[in-house]
Amino acid sequence: MTEYDAIVLGAGAAGLMCAAIAGQRGRRVLVIDHAKKAGKKILISGGGRCNFTNIGTAPDRFLSANPHFARSALARYTPLDFLALVERYGIAWHEKTLGQLFCDGSARQIVAMLLDECDKGRVDIALGQAIGSVDHGDARYRVRYGSREASAPALVIATGGPSIPKMGATGLAYDLARQFGLKVVEPRPALVPLTLGGEDPFRALAGVATEVVARSGKAAFREAMLFTHRGLSGPAVLQVSSYWRHGAPITVDLLPGHDEGWLRAAKRETPRAGVAKLLAAAMPQRLADALAQQLGIAGELANLPDAKLAAAEQRLAAWQFDPNGSEGFAKAEVTVGGVSTADLSSQTMEARRVPGLHVIGEAVDVTGWLGGYNFQWAWASGWAAGQAV
Repeated sequence: MTEYDAIVLGAGAAGLMCAAIAGQRGRRVLVIDHAKKAGKKILISGGGRCNFTNIGTAPDRFLSANPHFARSALARYTPLDFLALVERYGIAWHEKTLGQLFCDGSARQIVAMLLDECDKGRVDIALGQAIGSVDHGDARYRVRYGSREASAPALVIATGGPSIPKMGATGLAYDLARQFGLKVVEPRPALVPLTLGGEDPFRALAGVATEVVARSGKAAFREAMLFTHRGLSGPAVLQVSSYWRHGAPITVDLLPGHDEGWLRAAKRETPRAGVAKLLAAAMPQRLADALAQQLGIAGELANLPDAKLAAAEQRLAAWQFDPNGSEGFAKAEVTVGGVSTADLSSQTMEARRVPGLHVIGEAVDVTGWLGGYNFQWAWASGWAAGQAV
């Protein structure tokens, strides 16, 4: 049996960050992952360019049963801290919309950077190794992986959640948490397309996208929405999906920025204008035609009573969709829920009643918005645990 100071389960964003920090503090660290490549979700993120952080990161952009839990780690390791690391490696980057930072080149650069940081800390990384068992006794954790066994006084669970199982994602983090007596907040898919059942009148519009304000409960996001063969997707819908609960509707403002009465005003100014043509000034023509037909306002404004136009304005500003589900973990970018923050220290990510056991990254009940927030949580929570083990 090989002895270490810390064993990290999972060679993803959080796990590699934690291992690098701990290793560079002089700790002897082992990282174990059943995948044959490190950072597999990093590699596919951001269309292969890795949306590695968001400069707008703040605690209120994360979902958790305890909305204050993420505050400490996020304050101690910020987007500017990670950006400084990226720039030390000469990785070119650019800012897209809403504070999202991407590599100019490839996500492989981020993985290579993290592996190099681990190498500087003399971290051992065992890839392609299934975890057989994890035991605890005499103040040490013993992990069997492949034909080998290792022990350490600190164990870090960084195996993520069950989103994107084709990438090898599993619920191992939750199994281990329960094994050691930690509570798990029910996991569910997040940042995921929503499905519409029955006679979906928009199915023929698959592939059409438009800017909207999508709402679920108190959450609202102004971004693009995409119609699909199965329902709704695009950034606005992915964002509200994290807040959506089965059986609840979502409402969509299909014409954000249009004041009440705009159709009636247009009728007075250009009575011969067609409604679909007016709508098409703010959205794709196919969608404009479909909406005009569904609302029964196809044709010239002059031929439509004000009451009907007023009703159409209200409907367009709060169009209700009733999802019958989502595309599930198979298409979910992340997971809402996970190991309960009530059982963890926000300073060190260590289990309050199980000394030496830490949980970080997506495995924890902390989920960020779309746009680099979940990577920043991975870096911040990994850094916090790396400083503590």
